[in-house]
Amino acid sequence: MTELEELSVEEQRLEWDTPLFRTALTQFEQAIPYAEVNVSIAERLRYPERAVMVTVPIRRDEGHVDVFPAYRVQHSSVLGPTKGGIRYDPHVTLGECTALAVWMTWKCALLRLPYGGAKGGVRCNPRELSPRELERLTRRYTSELRGVIGPQEDIPAPDMATNEQTMAWIMDTYSMQVGHAVPEIVTGKPVALGGSLFRHEATGAGVVMVIERACGRLGWPLAEQRCVVQGFGNVGGIAAQELVAKGATVLAVSDISGGIYSPSGLDLDAVRAWVAAHGTLEAFPDVQHVSNHELLELPCDILVLAALEGQLTAENAVRIDAKLVAEGANGPTTIEGDAILGERGILVLPDVLTNAGGVTVSYFEWVQDLGRLFWTRDEIRARLADKLADAFDRVWELAEEKGITLRQAALVAGINEVAAALKARGIYP
Repeated sequence: MTELEELSVEEQRLEWDTPLFRTALTQFEQAIPYAEVNVSIAERLRYPERAVMVTVPIRRDEGHVDVFPAYRVQHSSVLGPTKGGIRYDPHVTLGECTALAVWMTWKCALLRLPYGGAKGGVRCNPRELSPRELERLTRRYTSELRGVIGPQEDIPAPDMATNEQTMAWIMDTYSMQVGHAVPEIVTGKPVALGGSLFRHEATGAGVVMVIERACGRLGWPLAEQRCVVQGFGNVGGIAAQELVAKGATVLAVSDISGGIYSPSGLDLDAVRAWVAAHGTLEAFPDVQHVSNHELLELPCDILVLAALEGQLTAENAVRIDAKLVAEGANGPTTIEGDAILGERGILVLPDVLTNAGGVTVSYFEWVQDLGRLFWTRDEIRARLADKLADAFDRVWELAEEKGITLRQAALVAGINEVAAALKARGIYP
């Protein structure tokens, strides 16, 4: 018997017991009483099917070798192959990957995509690695996962500090190992390699599609709303742009350097030009500069969280001055913060619904790659809008029917989809 086998089940679970995973697990526990799930199925869904830990050695440009810990977690394969991003970050842990994989399962099930949830990452500081080192890291990480990932097993995508180029390296490495091109092994890759149109904009655009649907239910004209967007990257930047295109006013945005605020609204074209020239929002002229913490508490109608996990907490949720919070990031609201927002009557559009545009268009990309038949940008945008509208309406109606929050309703809808499939399939052997 190995040392791992000698550990109790409870001791093994401690391997992924982190604050973010506890948040995901607590959300699950809060939803279960409203779901159609028996005790044995609920127990199966609490923890991932597989968690892989590997080490990734790379030769640095100076000649020495560094070794980085890396992970890939697959939560559920009941509905189909697992799906989820890969992140490069100094704080990547097994628990973080597990929490994100769990959320991805509910997200895919809620959108009725034939996927389960997965997540992976390498614990490194990508800013300290040269482009050649990042390529070596990506190719070796892909090689280490050769028996774990595959177009019918587990399909990676970009996440924090990874991008189209990262996916191209993964696709090439995997393809070289099997002897032929396999574009469907990843999504979020360049269009030249079988990537999908509209994939880059999908998450941010999807956030605004969900906001617009919510405003319609609430009787709020979106064009009259004043918005604050935490984040100005792939999600926040696109979301801000989409909000302005629909007539809303964006008062503030932020990035790693801090936030900028104008009570009359920002000129986003000028902001984008500044970031393209200078790299960050720092020193952008003729606006009020605020910290990221201050930005969250600015008075507005809609607050979009499109940055990191754990941004709204018990400490600052009491000072949020918004009518609606939209979670463009994964896990941006803690359990305690969520409860306070609910008590204050601030509606929260949960991450598993609100940021599902990315994985939905990733699914479209995978389908296009498998069929070698590609759609236009307008076709993809229309298909995404239909998917998100259907999911939103089901969540809203379930919340009203059971008297629960939108987050609980979104999780219940996703859990029920997975549980029904798990019950029908049974346990092998």
